[in-house]
This record gives sequence, C-alpha cells and structure tokens, in this order.
Amino acid sequence: MRALVQRVSEAAVEGDRVAAIGPGLLVLLGVRIGDTEAEADRLADKVRALRVFEDTEGRMNEPLGEREVLCVSQFTLYGEARKGNRPSFVAAAPGEVAEPLYERFCERLAAARGVFGADMQVSLVNDGPVTLMLEL
Repeated sequence: MRALVQRVSEAAVEGDRVAAIGPGLLVLLGVRIGDTEAEADRLADKVRALRVFEDTEGRMNEPLGEREVLCVSQFTLYGEARKGNRPSFVAAAPGEVAEPLYERFCERLAAARGVFGADMQVSLVNDGPVTLMLEL
C-alpha cells in the first residue's frame, strides 16, 4: 500500500464538489495486489501520527490532530515504467479488492473522500514544502 501525503491549506475533489477540506492532509492512496486490512490500518495510523505540522516554535513537530484529511484513490501510484514509455499497472489491486481497503483506510482516518474509481479533478493549495511517500 502506498500513500502520497501532501500538507495542504485546502483541497477539493471537483466536479459536483464531491469533497473539500481546509487545513490538513491530501492523501493519494494506492492499493497493490496482496495488501491487507492490517496494512490499511497501520498506514492510516501512520498518516495520523505524522509530525508534519508546525509547533509554536515553527518546527515540524505536530501530528494531524483536529485537522482534516481528504483521501483520493490513486491506482497509478503502482504504475511501472522502467521498461518503455507506457506504464504498466499490473501491481495495482483490482477495484473489487482495492475499494474495501480504501474505504477502511478512509474510515480509520475519518477522511473526506473522492469517488472510488472515478476520473476526478483534484485541486489543492500546498501548505509548505511537505510531500511524503509512505509505503508498507
């Protein structure tokens, strides 16, 4: 399971304004073949505990706390392009396997979410230079 985590001052899934958050984290979540519920739980707990927000001294030392999370499914995080120029997505779990793990991850974080498997337009306003790739 992979998550690209971006600290944001705001983020939204556009279209019919599916979801929007204020300050917090935008998480792009990819599920691979073989991922489990335990991994979804561990990764959600890791995201919640990341100390990527400034404390009173301006140091990145605070976890998510009461801030919001927007999670968007992103199977392309498992795109492989080492050979040739067209990415292969064979490592990405099929939708029927990935969707329940995505939902579990979102529920554990009480995250706003996009529409699983939909072609979405995601907008965000970065909050500082904080983008992390997490993988279990």
